[in-house]
Formats: sequence, structure tokens, C-alpha cells
Amino acid sequence: MSIPPQIGRYRVGRPIGTGAFATVWLAYDDELQSPVAVKVLADNWSQRADIRARFRQEARFMRQVDSDHLIRVLDIGELPDGRPYLVMTYAAGGTLADRLTTGPMPVREALRTAADIARAVAVLHEKGVLHRDLKPSNVLFDVAPAGERVLVADLGLAKALAHGSGFTMVAGTPGYMAPEQRTPGRGLDARADVYAIGALTLHMLTGQAPGQEVVATRRMPAAIERVVRRALHPDPTRRWPSAAAYAAALDALLVAHSARSPWRRVRRSVAALATIAAVLLLAGAIPASPTRPGWTRVTDATGTVSVAVPDGWARHLRDGGWNTAAIGLLNGRGPGLLVGPDLTTWSDVDSPTPGVFAGVSRSLGGAADRPALLAHDGCTREADRTVTVGALGGRLVRWTRCGGTSTSFSEAILVAPGGTIGVYVQIKQISEPDRTDEILGTLRVDGSTATQD
Repeated sequence: MSIPPQIGRYRVGRPIGTGAFATVWLAYDDELQSPVAVKVLADNWSQRADIRARFRQEARFMRQVDSDHLIRVLDIGELPDGRPYLVMTYAAGGTLADRLTTGPMPVREALRTAADIARAVAVLHEKGVLHRDLKPSNVLFDVAPAGERVLVADLGLAKALAHGSGFTMVAGTPGYMAPEQRTPGRGLDARADVYAIGALTLHMLTGQAPGQEVVATRRMPAAIERVVRRALHPDPTRRWPSAAAYAAALDALLVAHSARSPWRRVRRSVAALATIAAVLLLAGAIPASPTRPGWTRVTDATGTVSVAVPDGWARHLRDGGWNTAAIGLLNGRGPGLLVGPDLTTWSDVDSPTPGVFAGVSRSLGGAADRPALLAHDGCTREADRTVTVGALGGRLVRWTRCGGTSTSFSEAILVAPGGTIGVYVQIKQISEPDRTDEILGTLRVDGSTATQD
């Protein structure tokens, strides 16, 4: 593991990671006054033409795929003895493997990390690259003034998705490899990486590294378990169809969880559901309002649901839909959006980040299946009231002074006449005045009898 004190213009420090094929060193770019990570191919592999080719291919993949959640390659070269090296982004926060040595992660942190991993891998897939070796040591954390960032690293085993039907070698890490990866010559696609992200999610939630069989656990809420086990299904056709779809399902779960006080499970109450159905005809109407100066209208990817929010809230948008398991229904995809100034912290009760979630589902329409609204520990529940928005109506629940702060949540399940379609809305606000009615008045749903402009 000999290394010169200087590699190009980079001053070498200490080793920070060692794998089967290479060692990663912390180094310093004195010219730009910043730390970097330098990955050097091991002596015993440097003469193998195929390994050298794989090493350079990793650099090409990392360079062509640009994402805030992927390690970037900054430079490439060779040592005097011929060993190739890569200069990469340095992540000062360590690895996921480091964090898992102390046991399971908090639920919200685990879900958010898994969603970020899935988004990074989705970018790889969009560029036609299959990772094939997602594991805790290949997930890094970058510490920056804007907050912590998840980074996916090590594309040493990555392959072009176009060649997925021609893999002749078993490659990957046991426990995180999809079943189809263990059979040479079996076709692989993006769902192999979805399985690996599911295994990482399970590891983060339970603190147990996955073996050949998925470890059963009583630690996980049922809604989360359903989402994760779908990612881990042995049959690729029954998994989440893409990393992006899995990320959206995790985002939906995040809506219902906070770091300090996990929300109680959704309660099903026949009396409460009957009350909702009875009061729809007596609901006080919220007047529909056009998008006015200082507000921005955002729409989900399908064009089904839209809402207007203050301009300052309209900085980040996730528009890929939601999973109704987030509020206690059976798994089901539906159009939806989440908008806020910083969606990496929005679901944390303690974060000063407002925002709006709106998800559409036909399974919300039938009173027999409609769940009660979520309960928020550490918040004060104000008097419920009934509202109508266009042709939609339902009960609004508002929670204030969450954690002794000015943070509040307004939630409603709004249903069209005849139960043809329903919308679950959650509005997080940080200070008064209360904008709940203003925001609900801008809600638009393109569905049977549900739209009013």
C-alpha cells in the first residue's frame, strides 16, 4: 500500500478506505485549498488489462453522470509506477457502514437516506448505468453549510444497462445482491439496484445486515414494511419498477413520520368516518382563488393535481406521485406533489421549513376504506372544522404549537360527491398568519366532478 507523498498537484494524507481492488486516500489540493479523495488501483491488479479498463470505465461513468447525490470524478492520471488513480469528491461525513455500527437509524433518517440513495441511482439509470454493488460502504455523507448530503460512490462494478442481458459473471456483495444477480448469464435491469436499495433500507431500519433471507422484524410499522418488502421481492416483476418509483414511495412515507416524535398509526373509526360523510353537506365553502402576485402554482407530473403556494415556498418540487400506504391504506400509486423551500428537511417537525403535500387517490373516495387523519404527538389539536374546495369536501384538522414552537400542520381528506375521487392534503406552516384556507382555495384536481376553476 505504498504511496508517494505527492500525486500530481495533490498532497497525500491518510488512507480512508480500502477495497479488493483499490485504496482511497485523503489528499489536499493546495492550489484550490480543498480536500479530495484519491483512489489508487492496487499493485497486484495494476497489470491486469481488464481491471485497468474497468477502473477507467468507472471514471467515465462518474464523469458522464452529474448529480448532487453522486461522487464526482475531478481528475485522472497514473503514478510513476503505472498505477492509475482517480481524484474524486471528498465526503467528510463518513460512510453509511460507519453509522450502522451503532445499530438502527431513526426511522425518518433511514427513510430520507434511502430516498436520497434511490434518487441518486435513478440518475444513473437515466444515463443508462446499472450500479450493481450498492452497499453501506458505498454510501457516503458530505458535510456542508447547507446541510448533510448523501452521496453514492464506487462505480467499479457498474455496467451499461444496454448490456444487462449479457452479464456472464456474478458481481456484487452478498446480502445486497438481487437474486437474479447470483446467476451468471441471467438478464439484469434497473430492478436489481432497486433490490439493493431495499436491502440498505432494511439494514438502516433494523440495524441488521441482510443475509440470504430477509430478516423479519417487529420494529417496522406495517406501512413501511410493505414498501420495503416490495423492493425486496425475489421476483423482479413484483418490485418497484424503478429507483425513482421507490424514492417516491419513501417520500410518501416520510410525510407521515417525524424525527423526534413518530406519529401514531392511522386509526380507523367507523364513527369518525360516518361523521365525515354526514357533514359534507354542511361544510363551509373555501372560495376558489386565482394565482395572485407573489404566489406560484405547481403541478404534478401527470397534470392531475395542482396548488398555489407563496413564492418563497416554491423552490423544490417532487411531482412523481405518492403511495397511499403513507396514510394507512393498502399500497396504491396516485398522482401527487410535494412543494417547499427545502424538501430534505420538510418532514422534520423541528425544521423551519413550510410546504404542502397533495396526493390524489380513488381509494380515498369510499367511506368504508377512508382512514382517520394522522395524530401528531407534541402538538395541540384545535377544533376540527368542515370545508369544501370546489366540488371536494371533508374535515380539516389543524395541529399547532408543535414541540412548543410556532410550527403547525393542517390536514384534510377531501372527497368528491359519490366518492369518485379523494385528495389527502397536508400543509406545514411555521408562523402566523394561518394560510390554510388561502392554499386550499387554490387546489385543483383534474378528475371526475372534482375540478373547479
